[in-house]
Amino acid sequence: MNNEVQQPHDDVLAAHKRNSDVRSSDITVTDEATVRRATRAAAVGNAMEWFDFGIYAYLAVTIGKVFFPGDGGTQLLASFTAFAASFLIRPLGGLVFGPLGDRLGRKQVLSLTMVLMAASTFCIGLIPSYDSIGIASPVLLLLFRMLQGFSTGGEYGGAATFIAEYAPDKRRGYFGSFLELGTLIGYIGAAGLVLVLNTTLGDEQMLEWGWRIPFLIGGPIGVVGLYLRTKLEETPAFQKQQAQSAGSGTDEANAPKLSEDMPRKKFTAIFTEQWRMLLLCIALVAAYNITNYMLLSYMPAYLTDALDYKHSMELVAAIIAMVAMTLVIQRVGNLADRFGRKPLLMAGMGGFAVLTIPVFALFQQGSFAAVIVGLLVLGACLVCLLGTMSATLPALFPTEVRYGSLSIGYNVSTSLFGGTAPGVMTYLVDSTHDKMAPAYYASAAAVLGVIVVALMKETAQQPLPGSPPSVSTDEEARAQARPETHEPVS
Repeated sequence: MNNEVQQPHDDVLAAHKRNSDVRSSDITVTDEATVRRATRAAAVGNAMEWFDFGIYAYLAVTIGKVFFPGDGGTQLLASFTAFAASFLIRPLGGLVFGPLGDRLGRKQVLSLTMVLMAASTFCIGLIPSYDSIGIASPVLLLLFRMLQGFSTGGEYGGAATFIAEYAPDKRRGYFGSFLELGTLIGYIGAAGLVLVLNTTLGDEQMLEWGWRIPFLIGGPIGVVGLYLRTKLEETPAFQKQQAQSAGSGTDEANAPKLSEDMPRKKFTAIFTEQWRMLLLCIALVAAYNITNYMLLSYMPAYLTDALDYKHSMELVAAIIAMVAMTLVIQRVGNLADRFGRKPLLMAGMGGFAVLTIPVFALFQQGSFAAVIVGLLVLGACLVCLLGTMSATLPALFPTEVRYGSLSIGYNVSTSLFGGTAPGVMTYLVDSTHDKMAPAYYASAAAVLGVIVVALMKETAQQPLPGSPPSVSTDEEARAQARPETHEPVS
């Protein structure tokens, strides 16, 4: 334990040494109120994204009956297939919105993705059922799900970048944890709303019209998120990077050509210069997403469809586990700042690797108490990842290509391993008739996660690559600046 604590401390000392020649005018002194507004704006969008995906996951059985023909098992598999299909287009969204965010700015692109997410969610709530318009019904569902996937391709990478670039270096884990707090709030809101509707309306009315309500609510939530995002300025790191780029273009005759070539060069650099970090990001996100989607998206359907738990019992258990995670996630962010990202990530991945199979065995007992205990155990593993990941991933890439690199890496991995996780787990149970199959899949992913975390460098309390140090006070700025430099701090 002492070695794990000492390593981040040594890295911080090394970072201070490297920054000893930084001028005080180059150091960003953050404003607490501004950072909190930026964090809130980014987190609301993330909550919106996961509210959208949460309501679909928690209504997967109902949606299967509304939009697809066949029996219950076939309809559920078709429903999860449509869920996964939207993820196939996420890398395209990352390819479009990520580099655009590096070129035009984080704020503008995040505002656009918010509009697209809210509109597509709202439109799903308006689609007629399969019984009303036949094959056009699942086709429209698929189209709007793909629009959701396209828009969310630029959401997480941009939101994580936005918070990371606003937060001071020593508190990036804490502020980054708010992004995943938004994830949990989105899921809790979705689960709570579906639980209330199931309880008050009953199965028949839910099939007729009740399922539409959560999707229609998504529109107003998006408007709130858009308002919060348009009230913010660009991140300090992006503004300084843009100023440096503008200052380097001293040859006016060549300035237009340089301006035209820059987006192409940035895009190419993602694959030629950042490919190692890109592969690391993809592998880490794969392990993270398989365990994340297993617990937050797939578990309710698994408990009802595979284990025949009473309807709505699984939602109550999921809500309890997620509320418990919201109560500690910011503490996890603080721990990641104090002790480093790697110890927290290793605890989460290691916990899933060791505990997932015993927890699934516990679920087979058919007891509601067993479900609660099992979900809380897995939730403790997941919150170690949730509270740390949003600060870890942006630090893999330099400022000038951070949004694009993170969006591409994150969404390629999410497309292949995240959105497919519920469908793959459903298929494994149906094809093998082994109700423990999802646990084996998730445990294998967690083992991959342990290996990836072991290969990572510690980034806690250090400046983002390509960015000057970011601190909370003028005193910290003066302490990190050159001793002979006493310029006013910007």
